[in-house]
Amino acid sequence: MKAAGALLFGAWLMLAAQPAAEAASDMLTAPMLSSRTPVLPLPRPGSEESLQPLGVPAAGAVTVPGIPAVPYAQPNTPNTGKPSGQEVPLYLVAKLTPDGKPLNGGVVWRVFGDHPDAAGKLPLVAVAAGGDGEFRLRPGVYFVHAAYGRAGATSRVDLTRSVVSETVVLHAGGLELDAVIDENIPLPADEVTFDIFKAEEDASGERPAVVRGVKPGVIVRLPAGTYHVASHYGGVNAVMRADIEVEAGKLVKATLHHKAAEVTLKLVAKHGGEALANTQWSVKAEDGKVVAEKMGAFPSLVLAEGKYEIVAKNGEKTYSQSFDVEAGQNRDLEVLAQDMR
Repeated sequence: MKAAGALLFGAWLMLAAQPAAEAASDMLTAPMLSSRTPVLPLPRPGSEESLQPLGVPAAGAVTVPGIPAVPYAQPNTPNTGKPSGQEVPLYLVAKLTPDGKPLNGGVVWRVFGDHPDAAGKLPLVAVAAGGDGEFRLRPGVYFVHAAYGRAGATSRVDLTRSVVSETVVLHAGGLELDAVIDENIPLPADEVTFDIFKAEEDASGERPAVVRGVKPGVIVRLPAGTYHVASHYGGVNAVMRADIEVEAGKLVKATLHHKAAEVTLKLVAKHGGEALANTQWSVKAEDGKVVAEKMGAFPSLVLAEGKYEIVAKNGEKTYSQSFDVEAGQNRDLEVLAQDMR
């Protein structure tokens, strides 16, 4: 890899080489192999494993969103075994670490010319997906970019020989997240999402988002480094955070432990009675801040552990009641209609 060329190329590549439609390609489920001893201290990790790529068709025309399909080039002519005409075979291999094994799937290869066009962009010469990349190109200088989920690396290649081989090292790993209540109570997967941020804050004091809305059990491919993870349970205030380190060539599995519970609200004339319809609900935290508003006879919501006040309005009457939320203790909360204020 030629560092100087990659630096010149990097700023433009961030805009041109990662279409928004491809963002989901870094979030894939797959079985993991070669389990190793856990090393991650936060937050209660599962295990650290070798990151195995997923199978992607390695031959034929490949379509990447926003980019025309370009077929894999055949490296040699059928009769001579040598490059035909003025074209040079280019063989590309991607690795997670310098001493790691070549990836056999999940890589998107893009080859760019080295001279900007009229719009100031480097022209896209070829694209392919799978494991190894094979192209036949005219002699000259090119920039090769390998994308593996959210990880990527660029190499400058000079096609002056009869055959050129290049290895691109991604320095990437994987992160798989899960969440439970308290110590080990599983959470419904459809009620949990994770947001992954860069660990360092920007000039405005915010952490830039890397990817949002990740579901439990999904593998996110990331450049090696430390990330800030926020786990959301429900849609109110049950959020747990942790800093997690991703190591090149390995899959880190981490479980975040929530302190929250699901509460179902009911306005009743007497204990055990029917819930009154057309009730407006407002939930206030201990500091008086409204954290949720609902409408209906018996709405449910997930709340972080703590003290709350519930306010119910039905018709022209308003009722209130204080209550506590304990981690893992789901409950029905009845507000008596006679407690009018």
